[in-house]
Amino acid sequence: MEKEEIAAYKKAGEIVKEAHELSKKKLKVGTNLFDFSEEIESAIKKKGGFPAFPINLSVNNVAAHYTPSFESEDVLEENAVIKVDIGVHVDGYICDTAETIDFSGKQTEMVNATKEALEAAVKLVKEETELGVIGEKIQKIIKGKGFNPIQNLSGHGVQQYDAHTYPTIPNIANNDTKVLEDDMAIAIEPFATDGQGFVKEGSQAEIFQMEEKKPLRGREARKIIDFIEEEYSTLPFAERWVQRDLEMSEFSRKIGLRELMQKKCIGAFPLLKEDEEKTVTQAETTLLLNEGKVIRLY
Repeated sequence: MEKEEIAAYKKAGEIVKEAHELSKKKLKVGTNLFDFSEEIESAIKKKGGFPAFPINLSVNNVAAHYTPSFESEDVLEENAVIKVDIGVHVDGYICDTAETIDFSGKQTEMVNATKEALEAAVKLVKEETELGVIGEKIQKIIKGKGFNPIQNLSGHGVQQYDAHTYPTIPNIANNDTKVLEDDMAIAIEPFATDGQGFVKEGSQAEIFQMEEKKPLRGREARKIIDFIEEEYSTLPFAERWVQRDLEMSEFSRKIGLRELMQKKCIGAFPLLKEDEEKTVTQAETTLLLNEGKVIRLY
């Protein structure tokens, strides 16, 4: 890993730390989640970084992939348990992080379970550590606290302009004998729940990602895909970003995105949910393995 790459990763980590600090100051019961999202993402840009993906503000049983729509009037409700998942990139080098904030005051043990599982997993990070060993440690700690790890959510590698790549880092003991290697950048992210430990896709999706650029008939679709390629490359983006920056009508935006989905030029990230009335907590950090050293970015 070159010095310039490490420096970019570290700067992304510094910016994401400031973003989390700002989020803790600004996020309160009654906060409008659209306004909050725009403020945090704008602050990231002012510091010299860019969102590696739209800020995720997944509440209670929603584990991942909620970001507000352009028209959203959603506010943070009383007793919410919210996962604030923030990714920052500098020149494409990504620091992916998450914290859980408990506004209910009732889920302290579950919040701590994911924190403790993350810290224990981080201690295992070095070259030649088997991925299954990390998952086993995460599962043992979360189970020991009386909760279930979410078995179909996992940590992952990050690379330049690629927020989810090899390796997959499990949150359960799965006997994976593949190992961590030098020059890897990895995000470890335990999830705990009082539910079954399995998430399902919902119908709502506000986050998308370019998959392949193809010939398109519609003017709206061509306009959107050119914008995505120039602004976000292969990183995830929010529909609200398209609405804000392209000044398209809602009708034109929907028509364009529909064609892009039909042609499989873009893919969607639906909400991932546990059972209703259940809660999910999350903790995440990004680490670099470089020449025998482990560099924690957040």
